[in-house]
Amino acid sequence: MFSLAGRKALITGSSRGIGAAMARAFASAGARVAVHCAGRIDAAQAIAAEIGGCAVQADLSAVDGAQRCWDGALSGLGQVDILVCNASIQLPKPWLEATGEDFDRQIQVNLRSTWELLRLAAPPMCERTWGRILTVGSVQEAKPNPAMLVYAASKCAQTSMALALAKQLAPQGVTVNNLAAGVIDTDRTRERIVDEAYRQKVMSWIPAGCIGEPEDCCGAALLLCSDAGRYITGQNLFVDGGMALP
Repeated sequence: MFSLAGRKALITGSSRGIGAAMARAFASAGARVAVHCAGRIDAAQAIAAEIGGCAVQADLSAVDGAQRCWDGALSGLGQVDILVCNASIQLPKPWLEATGEDFDRQIQVNLRSTWELLRLAAPPMCERTWGRILTVGSVQEAKPNPAMLVYAASKCAQTSMALALAKQLAPQGVTVNNLAAGVIDTDRTRERIVDEAYRQKVMSWIPAGCIGEPEDCCGAALLLCSDAGRYITGQNLFVDGGMALP
């Protein structure tokens, strides 16, 4: 039920962190994966070589980034059965110090590029009557960080868009879900919690008492992107050690 044999997946932001873990997990389940990066093509190529996939470079903050990402995936895979919109950027700072450029960049990468990729991916999936779309959100949809006002808002908007689309695509055999990740041990997270006092504060927010590993997101992703999840659509699944709980 969890096999992805013969499926082809595009996972954005998969040269590191959660995306890289998903790329490895999907490949282990039988999928051929397009490993996407914004800048470090060498990192994407290394993972692609490791898992037998292909590498795609496209800056999603650019106006044509989503189209170039899609074109690169089609060139390497032939078609895309599974789309995972994982790429995002965070520009943390007090909200009154954030600039319009900060706002626009986060909205472009975290929201608009997802919208553009959905428009490219959904029609051919519907024609084939099989498809899986998974957006990767954040625990900040429920527990926003005051220093990441725009990031949290962009993730809420992305999830709203995905869940609204789920009802429209379900009759064509295409599921659409969101995976809201909690505090996960990635390069980005490590940069933010180098201060031990802040690390302990973050830990106090997590009922499970630990920071998650990127691999902790993979089981849920495999469920939602395989035949095991064929009857699951329009859901927002938190993988956060309980952090979103009241």
